[in-house]
Amino acid sequence: MGIKEVEKKIKSLQKNLISHKVYKKIKNKKSLKIFMETHVFAVWDFMSLLKALQIYLTSVKIPWTPQKDTQSARFINEIVLEEETDQGNLHAPSSHYEMYIHAMKEIEANTNNIETFIKKINKNYSVKKSLKLIKAKKAIREFVEFTFKTIATKEPHKIAAVFTFGREDLIPNMFIQIVEEINHQKNVTANKLIYYLKRHIELDGDDHGPLALKMITNLCGNNKKKWNEVLEYSKNALKERIKLWDHIAESIEKN
Repeated sequence: MGIKEVEKKIKSLQKNLISHKVYKKIKNKKSLKIFMETHVFAVWDFMSLLKALQIYLTSVKIPWTPQKDTQSARFINEIVLEEETDQGNLHAPSSHYEMYIHAMKEIEANTNNIETFIKKINKNYSVKKSLKLIKAKKAIREFVEFTFKTIATKEPHKIAAVFTFGREDLIPNMFIQIVEEINHQKNVTANKLIYYLKRHIELDGDDHGPLALKMITNLCGNNKKKWNEVLEYSKNALKERIKLWDHIAESIEKN
């Protein structure tokens, strides 16, 4: 098995995600708020996947030693720079998570849940306990817990699979047209969210996709077991995202 076969075998799940009914449900400020209040947890936990890859693929130990796969190390370091300290829309360094929080506040979405969650994490509560304390919905709990179970494997090829095939690269292009449409509605301003999405599209560019695939190829080599695990974790990551989207669509329908 190789990268092409993995891409072929997850194509139907990616298609299900791209054509999910949730996008047609987001028609106004209220539905956009519901979407963002759940999606923010995926924006947050993406950073832990990224940081896990930074630990395994770059040298963060002292004394420092050089890495064999310098191409993947540079790729991860570039993404950390962009995701953790990007140029915010006020021309000051900001993480993408913080940019998203500002975008939520601009449309008056409720940030209490995620911000209380972060406070619990800062007090050294576990992710699982913190989710329980804020009474996070089942879909959010399962999505975030899957991310941290993946990280807990300490196996870079599994983490890289979830990072590459299950995460944010699927969203901006699908979502930006919806947000721009809502932004044109009377009494709705979502400029900060549009900026956030455009930054994702701009930064992803043409390089990140091929480099992420190369990273997985380097991590797996000719190891059949690792390739099978990449396929398994990629499928599960996409299934968890679809479940999260199902939850958001149902929440919008109820409201």
